Amino acid sequence: MADIGDVVLIYYHDKPAVYARIEAIEPDIKPGWYHVTLLMLTIPSQTVTWILRTEYINGEPFTMGGNPIRLEEVKRAVETEKTSKEKGGKKGPGGPARVIPFKKPQ
Repeated sequence: MADIGDVVLIYYHDKPAVYARIEAIEPDIKPGWYHVTLLMLTIPSQTVTWILRTEYINGEPFTMGGNPIRLEEVKRAVETEKTSKEKGGKKGPGGPARVIPFKKPQ
């Protein structure tokens, strides 16, 4: 389940539309429903609050005003050094990674 601080990709009509970060998940008065506050990562950014069921937060499709919408959690692409060591990973043959500047051929 997506949690506070996670980034989600919002699909609109089955097409990726916008990224958002979950700012808060608070229970609604109705059991199984939550007030989900999202920071839309647009320019300018804006905050919205949607009332969603647990299934919708977990990625099940739903509709808003007759428009199909779905949330998909974005997985982190970068491993931290700690998780890399836990998995037995190595830094590479030349030691830790380094930045190589791009030089224009002359």
